[in-house]
Amino acid sequence: MSNRIKVLIVDDSAVVRQVLSGVLSSDPQINVIGTAADPILAQEKMAIEWPDVIVLDVEMPRMDGITFLKKIMHERPTRVLICSTLTETGAETTMQALAAGAVGFVTKPKLGLKTFLSDSSAEMIRNVKQAAQATPRNFGRGTPPVPYADKVEKKSTPSSMAESSNKIIAIGTSTGGTQALEVLLTALPKFCPGIVIVQHMPEKFTAMFAERLNGLCAIEVREAKNGDRVNIGRALIAPGGMHMRLIRSGAFFNVEVCDGPPVNRHKPSVDVLFKSVSGVARDNALGIIMTGMGDDGARGLREMHDVGSATIAQDEASCVVFGMPKEAIKLGGVDQILPLNQIAAEIKKFSQEH
Repeated sequence: MSNRIKVLIVDDSAVVRQVLSGVLSSDPQINVIGTAADPILAQEKMAIEWPDVIVLDVEMPRMDGITFLKKIMHERPTRVLICSTLTETGAETTMQALAAGAVGFVTKPKLGLKTFLSDSSAEMIRNVKQAAQATPRNFGRGTPPVPYADKVEKKSTPSSMAESSNKIIAIGTSTGGTQALEVLLTALPKFCPGIVIVQHMPEKFTAMFAERLNGLCAIEVREAKNGDRVNIGRALIAPGGMHMRLIRSGAFFNVEVCDGPPVNRHKPSVDVLFKSVSGVARDNALGIIMTGMGDDGARGLREMHDVGSATIAQDEASCVVFGMPKEAIKLGGVDQILPLNQIAAEIKKFSQEH
């Protein structure tokens, strides 16, 4: 009994509480220790027994989910899985939750909720089990940092004057990556090499995520569009539901955003990006694999390493989930294993080499 994952469901919908409780309780490895209609009731139950994973709605009476999440992460960091609607408002709120320390999220429709939850039972169970493997972290980034002094200057620079990047930074991440990318990208100077990123995330969420980061960073951050140039001081994030590849166009690097089957169960896939970088950038590239579940990106990083690219894996102590970096290290494709707070310095060093 002690090895079962203790789950608390916090949602103001009685239907969601009932159906989710039934779905999760059907798995012998999960023990639903309670449900609550709002965070106040949840806190009363948590005072008696603390859960391993909290499945949390964001729009609730008496206290909203984000406020509750920040309170939990401040007092006792806990694995929290956000249950959010697939709307623009839901996407924005989910970004706030991930920045505040949630280890993942599940999207739900506004209509046909009961049927959806029943039909998605296997995915719900898998999400809870993955969340249980995460190490919850409070990066202290619940409030946005002060924008860089050159932020206004960056916005006023005409895109036609932007310089193409002859060096490429390729980053792949998944669970915990939204926090990790915020920590990393806000530490980079305006004139760093061009960056291409795959963060496992569904469509509708990547644009919101890029917009959030763009408001915090000295560099420009945006969701990639097919044909975008990889410029100095620009980070392009692969759109959810699409793969992204690096291609060479004459003397320039561009990205190709394309459809296709999932790779390693993911679309976008880190392996797709990394393998394309190995083919066109070789020793002009730095590959970085960060926190995430599974092994997506491990083979691609090895390919980058084998053609002369520099490679970095985030260390276990700073990861929410050490899966992806661990697999890349096992394959022998990693030059350096670094804590999250030291990766920005390596990017700066790489940008100054030959």
